[in-house]
Amino acid sequence: MHPHELACWLGFWRIPGIGPSHFRFVCDHFGAIGPLFEQSARQLEQLGFTEPQRALIQSWRQEGTSAVRTGVAKDLAWQAESPAHHILTWDDPCYPALLRQITGAPPLLFVCGDVDCLALPQIAIVGSRQSTRAGQQVARDFAAHFSRQGFITTSGLALGIDSAAHEGALDGSGQTIAVLAHGLDAIYPPRNRPLAERVQQQGALVTEFPIGVTPRPEFFPRRNRIISGLSLGVLVVEAALKSGSLITAHEAVDQGREVFAIPGSIHNPLAKGCHALIRNGAKLVETADQVLEELRPLLGYMRQQTLFGDTLESNVDPDDENADAMALPYPIGSIEHRLYHTLEFEPCSIDQLVQLTGLAVAELSAALILLELDGVAQQVQGGYCRV
Repeated sequence: MHPHELACWLGFWRIPGIGPSHFRFVCDHFGAIGPLFEQSARQLEQLGFTEPQRALIQSWRQEGTSAVRTGVAKDLAWQAESPAHHILTWDDPCYPALLRQITGAPPLLFVCGDVDCLALPQIAIVGSRQSTRAGQQVARDFAAHFSRQGFITTSGLALGIDSAAHEGALDGSGQTIAVLAHGLDAIYPPRNRPLAERVQQQGALVTEFPIGVTPRPEFFPRRNRIISGLSLGVLVVEAALKSGSLITAHEAVDQGREVFAIPGSIHNPLAKGCHALIRNGAKLVETADQVLEELRPLLGYMRQQTLFGDTLESNVDPDDENADAMALPYPIGSIEHRLYHTLEFEPCSIDQLVQLTGLAVAELSAALILLELDGVAQQVQGGYCRV
């Protein structure tokens, strides 16, 4: 995107009362955001903008420094500080495809860390801030197992279950994504700054909020729709009946995502939210593999969303028996290329693949996920095989 157009996106996003629906309306009407700032007050009124919004939009063209321009300058300065700082719009190829399809998808994402990990398969783990030690251990164990199987754990960097999930993914040598309810120039809660540093080094911090925006109570429910929107499914570990985790679960249902809940004692108030979810259709799970069994069949759907379905064209002859191998975008020498040519049509266990390829289990699991996404490998009884 041209720098001027990106600045227009950032400026429009900073105007109070502007949401995703306004961006879609303006993009549909003008084909871009930039032309909006060239409209007269009368034209802006006809488009439905309030008087304060019209004043801020028009201040963009006035001499001097407007509040909107000052904010945009902060955003762009933050982006320029580090190659690990990214600002994504809907049109950016790095914008996660699963998130793009939800109602109310944020028009802008601010990302600190590995932007490429946003496109990989994710499982959200959420739960109570006032969690038990047992609940935190469950979150760590599940996240560590997911990471070893090539899935990214996504959560909200809150105290309790969220923190434990991020820690488990990191300790499992996998990646993790933390979605925040404020700008990326600060970390909330402050106690989690060391954890946030680990996350950005081994994953990404993500938010829809511009630089300088501080956390407010109403921002956390907004944040939760992004956590579920990025993920194939949401796992609730511990939650009271009135819990932000249940908001995430309800967002997941509205978005067509899978919802899982871990049961607990009927005497534990932190189990009541999970039990309510199970009564309403969430899948009861006791092991991490039970979650993976439900989500693996969705990998093909995720791949289709990532590639925008039939927008890709192929010149490969479908009658050529080698067409599948010729069409695969795996560079010679890459882990995926080596693994694809190691797999056969008979099942091969993880231990056998480690011996045959010399890859670490974490590397192998991540590559297997990509081959499953491409539809050229699948997990069967006894291991993995070619399709």
